[in-house]
Amino acid sequence: MTQTAVALSTDARAAIAEALNQSVAETAVTTMMAQNFHWNVKGMAFGPLHDLFQKIYEDHFAAQDDLAERTRALDVHVEGTLAGMLARSKVKEYAGHATDKEMIKIMQEAQETLAATLAGCGELAAENGDTLTEDLCIARGQEHEKFAWFLRSHLA
Repeated sequence: MTQTAVALSTDARAAIAEALNQSVAETAVTTMMAQNFHWNVKGMAFGPLHDLFQKIYEDHFAAQDDLAERTRALDVHVEGTLAGMLARSKVKEYAGHATDKEMIKIMQEAQETLAATLAGCGELAAENGDTLTEDLCIARGQEHEKFAWFLRSHLA
């Protein structure tokens, strides 16, 4: 049965919000990673990679807000600290100096992690009848899979 946020049980809201907070954290870490790579990429593919990394961080910045606002619609606190996000995220911050190909591979793996996290969140939402969260997760997961494909294509 499809339910709105207020109709979900307390346990369902908490579980879905936890998965959404995971998604927010991974999106935030990946946003900063993309911006870091945007600033520091060099080499023969500078132009296209500079543009791609910018598209990624701009997309992800807006996505963080959508995911966080859905969490708040479930009446659950959103993790809003960098330390909290870094601790929660399966995507780890990249602090080293990377070549353009290393940046592509690292970002591709981050996109795949995000797509998997969102697929899991969407599945949990579906199990609890939260089609609005499920829909958001499906749409976001598709974006991350598309970015992963773009990045893989640079390495082919």
